[in-house]
Amino acid sequence: MQHFIVERTFSPPLSDQDLSAVTARMAPCLELHQVRWVRSHLSGDRQRMVCEYEARDAETVRKVQHEANAKFDRVWAGQLIEP
Repeated sequence: MQHFIVERTFSPPLSDQDLSAVTARMAPCLELHQVRWVRSHLSGDRQRMVCEYEARDAETVRKVQHEANAKFDRVWAGQLIEP
């Protein structure tokens, strides 16, 4: 499995309610397409987020985002670098 980063921007800032709703929509899509959510980082102003996933390919990650109606700016493959 490869690592993928999904970049998102929000205007207005992301609310807790919106975050919960997209998380609920995303769960069955992740399972269906065998994509594993690893972690997400939300900016302090709640206007930017990066999410990390493990998947076969970027197109599968994009497909999950579209099916869950989870708006995103871009998806890109990355390499995990740990200390």
